[in-house]
Amino acid sequence: MVSTKTPICDFGWKAPDFSLKGIDGKSYALADLRGPKGLLLMFICNHCPYVKAIADRLVRDAGDLQALGIGVAAIMSNDYAHYPDDAPDKMKAFAANHGFTFPYLIDETQQVARSYDAVCTPDFFGFNAELGLQYRGRLDESRKEPAGLDVRRELFEAMEMVAKTGNGPEDQHASMGCSIKWRE
Repeated sequence: MVSTKTPICDFGWKAPDFSLKGIDGKSYALADLRGPKGLLLMFICNHCPYVKAIADRLVRDAGDLQALGIGVAAIMSNDYAHYPDDAPDKMKAFAANHGFTFPYLIDETQQVARSYDAVCTPDFFGFNAELGLQYRGRLDESRKEPAGLDVRRELFEAMEMVAKTGNGPEDQHASMGCSIKWRE
């Protein structure tokens, strides 16, 4: 497992369009996922200890953001032939176990991860209503172990600001996680 940090936010960078199949069998394009106040795309996977450490708080924050008009979706881009814990059937179980309220999408070709320059799991991309990037930070200060219950909700606060103003905070802390498992 290689730990990686995300780059700083490139404010205003436009979200590339895509169409991916979800674990529910439906196809989702960027326009389908976008909420009236913005969009949060999360590159995650099932086996990563960083994702496991935040999964329940991630679901909590996603639900709170959906209530504010932010669309939310998770994308799994790992090579699941070599990492079978990330296979689609395991994605369904992971989503059910954590109560996902948002689509969990499979990036079979890894083209979406490449077009977003995603580097790790978790990697968060928070867009405003015009799909301009406003947040590329972490959920909170958790690493491989969950942070305490009193930890600041950095992702939620940033996206709440995006929902209210269209702009994200200047001060952002990079997300840290396992590198995306690219096909050779």
